[in-house]
Amino acid sequence: MITLTLPDAELPGDLVIPDGARGVVLFAHGSGSSRHSPRNRAVAEGLNAAGIGTLLIDLLTEPEEEADRVTAALRFDIDLLTRRLVGAVDGLAEGLEAAPHTAGLPIGLFGASTGAAAALGAAAARPEKIAAVVSRGGRPDLAGPSLPQVQAPVLLLVGGRDTEVLELNEQAHRSLPVSEVHVISGATHLFEEPGALEEVTAQAADWFNRYL
Repeated sequence: MITLTLPDAELPGDLVIPDGARGVVLFAHGSGSSRHSPRNRAVAEGLNAAGIGTLLIDLLTEPEEEADRVTAALRFDIDLLTRRLVGAVDGLAEGLEAAPHTAGLPIGLFGASTGAAAALGAAAARPEKIAAVVSRGGRPDLAGPSLPQVQAPVLLLVGGRDTEVLELNEQAHRSLPVSEVHVISGATHLFEEPGALEEVTAQAADWFNRYL
C-alpha cells in the first residue's frame, strides 16, 4: 500500500507495476465504492496479467467516506473527485515518492460510475499526461463541459441491459473527440452476469495496450 499526499488529503492506494510494464492505469471509483471494489480489483488483476501497471486509490478520505455513506453527496461532487484524481495523476507522472519507477510511464485512467466523470475531467485537465481512458458503466454525462476537451481516446463500456446509462454514454460519445461505445450484451449496471466482467477486462486491456 502507498499513500498519496495531496494539498487537501492523504489518500491510500494499492500500486502494482509488473516487470516491463508499458504504462500504468489509475482507477477512479465512484458511487460509494472504494479501492477494495472486487469488480475493479478483478479488472486490475487482468491488466497486470497483460503487462499493465495499476494504481487503485480512494478519492475520499475515511471521514469523507463515512459522511458520504449517510448523505451520498460527495460521490457526486465531480469537482472534488476530479481535483483529487488530477493530484494523483501529477504524482504518478513525476514518480511517486514510494514508487519512483512510475515516472515517465504512460498513464491511463479507468473510471467506474461517477468515477468515470472524474476520469474524463482529469483527462481534460491534463491532456499531456493522459494517454487513454476507459469507462465501465460510467456517468460521463456528469463531466459536462469537459467532454469536448478530452484529447485521449475514450472507450465507453456499458451493459446492454443498463438502458438509461447506455443512453447517457451514447450522448457523451457524440461530445467526445475520440471515443467508442462497446455494449456488453446481456449485462446490467454492475456486470455481475457470467462472463461480463471478463469481457470488460479484455476490452480494457486491449484499449490500453493499443494507446499506452
